[in-house]
Amino acid sequence: MKRIAKFEKVSYEQFKEGWTDCFGASGEEEIKAAYEKIRLPRRATAGSAGYDFFAPADIKLAPGETVKIPTGIRVWMEPEWVLKCYPRSGLGFKYRLQLNNTVGIIDSDYYASDNEGHIFCKMTNDTNEGKTVELGEGEGFMQGIFVEYGITLDDDATEIRNGGFGSTTK
Repeated sequence: MKRIAKFEKVSYEQFKEGWTDCFGASGEEEIKAAYEKIRLPRRATAGSAGYDFFAPADIKLAPGETVKIPTGIRVWMEPEWVLKCYPRSGLGFKYRLQLNNTVGIIDSDYYASDNEGHIFCKMTNDTNEGKTVELGEGEGFMQGIFVEYGITLDDDATEIRNGGFGSTTK
């Protein structure tokens, strides 16, 4: 098995900025406590392909509601690899919980961005059965799978990334 990546926590300052952006103003102690409890993604079993990401707080989503979640996580990975993020299978199956961008793509060069490569997740409860989704703090809600990719023979990309969503098409 190739070992090609390493998960890390972002700095407290970066997490606080993300937390405030997602959940609004909170007390310093609440944010520090959430930061201290961040668990690095991990596989549940030796045969699992996905690395589970864990909720930094209790999250409740009524039908049709959306939430943006600061994971507090960044990932260094070898070039020519990508981390693809999906809802955990059970949550998608039971509740139609969906990532708003369908599949989250974390490129290897995102790690060096100004935001430290902080991975966010924006999810919507797209139930058609009226079900409310309740995620407890520390519960797995998203999974990431590392995939190797190739490029075309005539590829000449030389630009350097700095940013997240939409930063590579500016």
